[in-house]
Amino acid sequence: MPPPSSGGIALISMLNMMEPMFFDSVGWHSAQHIQMLAEVEKRAYADRSVWLGDSDFFEVPQEKLLSTAYAARRMADYDSLSVTPSDSIYPLNDRELADIQIETHESEETTHFSVVDKWGNAVSVTTTLNWSFGSYVTVEGYGFLLNNEMDDFSSKPGEPNSFGLIGNDANAIEPKKRMLSSMTPTILTRDGKVVLVVGAPGGSTIITTVLQVINNMVDFGMPVHDAVNVPRFHHQWRPDVIYYGPGAISHETMLVLRNMGYEFEPRYGYGEVNAISRDKIFGGWIGAPDLKTASHGAAY
Repeated sequence: MPPPSSGGIALISMLNMMEPMFFDSVGWHSAQHIQMLAEVEKRAYADRSVWLGDSDFFEVPQEKLLSTAYAARRMADYDSLSVTPSDSIYPLNDRELADIQIETHESEETTHFSVVDKWGNAVSVTTTLNWSFGSYVTVEGYGFLLNNEMDDFSSKPGEPNSFGLIGNDANAIEPKKRMLSSMTPTILTRDGKVVLVVGAPGGSTIITTVLQVINNMVDFGMPVHDAVNVPRFHHQWRPDVIYYGPGAISHETMLVLRNMGYEFEPRYGYGEVNAISRDKIFGGWIGAPDLKTASHGAAY
């Protein structure tokens, strides 16, 4: 998904950073696996904090952010044996932006659905009112709610908001401007044919949720149902912590990572993934709803 969503650019940027990594000998959610993804995630979210917004109003350096050459430079200081502190990771590697803080109050009450028909046409849709009932205003006579998406803008760039966070010019409020989001509806293809349709709600965790589902399937060979329903974790650069869901990280693994310098914080609720993948053996479609939520799949 293109700007003003940060989802597509951030996802491809992270996949580019992961491209040289080998997962064949890496245990799923081992200390090495979690460290690899956490370092990739924090670099992408650092870039997101400053360089992503409505491209009609702000010159998004899309070509650079999507290049494999930039991804290689971004990971040049990566050390598989230690943490790279968020304070030493700068948006687009610009030291002058060392003090910028990411907006973290993006609402998680979003909706995603994936659809494939018998001919292989696919749709991946993420939509949102922002909060559960948007602005709580219903259009009389039409029955739909108005959103409260103004909340996703940086209301006063350079000044802390009620959360003590500093915004940036790329996502500043302007007439006719669209606000930044994390929506990441995604379709994967191979040889021109759809192999996976995926997406999720979840605010700032959407991008890493979609990344991990792809990582689970492509690099660890999981069937789509498992890839969607195993526990997840999340790093968004600021604050410098790894958020984790129930059962995502074992006690032993967490001790190893703490000794490397990582901090942790439990978090409940990581999106509501709804995915469809091509069955490798029979060639049909498999729907994989997130069973931790009220999601469900249906075929006709």
